[in-house]
Amino acid sequence: MKPSRGLSLLALLPLALAAPPSSASSSASSGRVSMGWFADWHNNFTVSNINWKGYNTMAFFTAQPDNNLNVILVGTNVESMLDQFVSAAHANSVKALLTIGGWDGSTYWSSSVASTQNRSTFANNVAKFARAHNLDGIDFDWEYPGGGGMPCNTVNPNDTANFLEFITELRQLLPDLILSAAVSVNLFRDTTGHPISDASGFAKQLNWIEVMNYDVFGPSFSTVTGPNAPLDDSCSPYPEGSAMSAVKAWTKAGFPANQIVLGVPSYGHSFSVPRSTAVSSSNQLQIYTSFDKDNTPQGDAWDYVPPGSVDQCGQPEGPNGIFNFWALVGYGYLNSDGSVASGMLSTFDQCSQTPFLYDSKSEVLISYDDPRSFTAKGQYISQAGLRGFSMFEVAGDYNGLLLNTINKAMS
Repeated sequence: MKPSRGLSLLALLPLALAAPPSSASSSASSGRVSMGWFADWHNNFTVSNINWKGYNTMAFFTAQPDNNLNVILVGTNVESMLDQFVSAAHANSVKALLTIGGWDGSTYWSSSVASTQNRSTFANNVAKFARAHNLDGIDFDWEYPGGGGMPCNTVNPNDTANFLEFITELRQLLPDLILSAAVSVNLFRDTTGHPISDASGFAKQLNWIEVMNYDVFGPSFSTVTGPNAPLDDSCSPYPEGSAMSAVKAWTKAGFPANQIVLGVPSYGHSFSVPRSTAVSSSNQLQIYTSFDKDNTPQGDAWDYVPPGSVDQCGQPEGPNGIFNFWALVGYGYLNSDGSVASGMLSTFDQCSQTPFLYDSKSEVLISYDDPRSFTAKGQYISQAGLRGFSMFEVAGDYNGLLLNTINKAMS
């Protein structure tokens, strides 16, 4: 997940199927998954703010490996927050998972599984941590095996094979717990840097994977504007990835569709685009167009980054241009039902099945998700025989609008 641990300066509170793998217990792995990630760093959205209704699984985001093969939580009183999270989840009949990794938490993933001894030590430490905190499962979010994540991450050509060996060992230690993994729309890399052709070994050990179908286009890593979370890209002039192409790739590599959970975002990306570029002569909003890469918009309150900040690798860090769904409503871009507010130009891309809006005053183009796009995603999950969905992040929703929509569309 790309969104970082930026702290808000404002006190704006958002209003917030098939046979299991052979090595996993049926009780932990059967049934439709309605999952979300709870981010632990928002001062104004804590465990007490979670609306559990509509979820049956939730992951605490996030822990990370350190350089001594331990699982660590970063921040003040985070361990206490984790225990509160687990207790609250269980009180609401929700499975409580812990995610290990993330975009800025994968520095030592590779080195933690690089040798037999490291894998054994790390697996035992993860198992002890899971038991000590009464977790129902562990969710892996290594971004990414074989490279492609932050430039200071440890990396090894054998990352994917080492990852599978680690998961296999951990499965022996935690036979009754859920083991899942958040993965890219692209397959893991082999020793040559190409996509692996066989992912069936992972399917045997994991209950499911969450395909992170978001951050496909964004202001810091794309050459043109485009959809944050496209359902389809086969009809796009810029096929960078989508839910459908990802599911096709993973299933072709031997990962069953009924063990695939679709990752869906409660946020969108924004781009600085002058009106002359954003809008055609016929007053139509352009989906794929050039933008000002040197002027990333300030997103919502949670996108604030203090001046002089640096990232995990020591590089300068600024706003990411991220708008959560609650902010699109709260800032007047959308109405409370998710429809576009008056004064905004908008379009719905039939290929990606996602909406775009444009604010002519600030000259900001936003790619996001709304009830219509979540309906399309939920229907696809059902029609394709996928396991369910996982939303990043639960705090980004507005009054449960996205959550309720996708649950209804899956049923």
